[in-house]
Amino acid sequence: MSTHSDPQGQSAGSHAKERVEGALKAHRDSRHAIEDHAGPGAPVSDPSQLRVGTISAAADQPYMVKNRQREDYAKLTGSARKRKHRKLKSPVKLTGTTWKYSIKRTFTEFGRDGCTDLAAGLTYYTVLSVFPALIALVSMMSVIGQGDSTRDFMLETAAGLVESDTMDSVRPIIMQVTSVEGAGIGLILGILTALWTASNYVNAFSRSMNRIYEVEEGRSILKLRPLFYLITAMLIVMVAISAVLLVVSGPIAESVGSVVGLGSTALTVFNWAKYPVLLLVVALCIALLYFATPNLRQPGIKWISAGALVAILVMVLATAGVAFYVANFSNYSATYGALAGVIIFLIWIYIMNLVILLGAEFDSELERGRQLQSGIEAERTIMLPPRDMGAAEKKSKKYEDLVAQGQALRVSKGETSDPEASWRR
Repeated sequence: MSTHSDPQGQSAGSHAKERVEGALKAHRDSRHAIEDHAGPGAPVSDPSQLRVGTISAAADQPYMVKNRQREDYAKLTGSARKRKHRKLKSPVKLTGTTWKYSIKRTFTEFGRDGCTDLAAGLTYYTVLSVFPALIALVSMMSVIGQGDSTRDFMLETAAGLVESDTMDSVRPIIMQVTSVEGAGIGLILGILTALWTASNYVNAFSRSMNRIYEVEEGRSILKLRPLFYLITAMLIVMVAISAVLLVVSGPIAESVGSVVGLGSTALTVFNWAKYPVLLLVVALCIALLYFATPNLRQPGIKWISAGALVAILVMVLATAGVAFYVANFSNYSATYGALAGVIIFLIWIYIMNLVILLGAEFDSELERGRQLQSGIEAERTIMLPPRDMGAAEKKSKKYEDLVAQGQALRVSKGETSDPEASWRR
């Protein structure tokens, strides 16, 4: 019976002990050819021993180890075109077995990545970003003369979601947030300030995506902040388009229908057609977050649209489920009183963030399944090239220097933390 090796150097037919030994051996490559620990008080004969051991490094900085694997794969496939794997071009090419594996691993990785905790953090940043985003949205709408209509729509929506007592407290906040000046320097500064605050959610989402794809953030802050501002602005513009559909286009559709002789029929058709358009806008927002935020080059729209569609479907079902539960089984008003609407809103935001992360996990595992079916060793590491690892490499080097100082402190029994001085002893 023939055996074959996986990326960690393990034999498919090996025993548990052999698997462990193979995994440890795989981390001892030429880049970190050192011992893991010196004995207490043992002299250091080689300055390289003062750097962290390979096994310890693999446990301490696992994402950097995975990046080395991606670099090795890129060199392997880039050096000889004959050996380059041909990836599947569409999800429809995946076999039923691959789909089953991807779905099963999606839920496994969802738990391993701690997505419930990540969603809680995203909920926090959502609350911090929602009012600055509203300011930017109303500012943009005021430029086209729809600031008052947008404010009225927000007040009507809030009145339908919260109790009357809570609405008395919410109404002044909405009025203050949506009271913006006309076009000018003040408006521009207000929009920029709102974008800076609202971009914190995009920043937090980027960190969550990096954790899902198991990659270190290597882009510098000079690259990240402008990117996050651009993504936030694009999201707000798409939300503004949705607001125009809800607030403005109804009367316009009725007027156009009267001109062409359709009357109220045009308004009826529009009222049914606007919801698929709104879902499309939401799907574009989610796909934008999936594509642009992680520090990996995504394979293409075909491979991220699946996760966005799954997220949209589950969001609709989850929203309906929350509404049904609140209306029939819970009694938040008795427990939280006037804050019941706020509590329900926070729970809903948390569930929506959970769903968005689930869609991201599905995209990552679909890409893993694509690579596995194409013959690429992606059992442990998804072989997508990082966008930039410069900042991560610098951060890793600083950390390794700090570890080397700790090792020098240990072998010198507290006399020095200078690796060079310890080596000369």
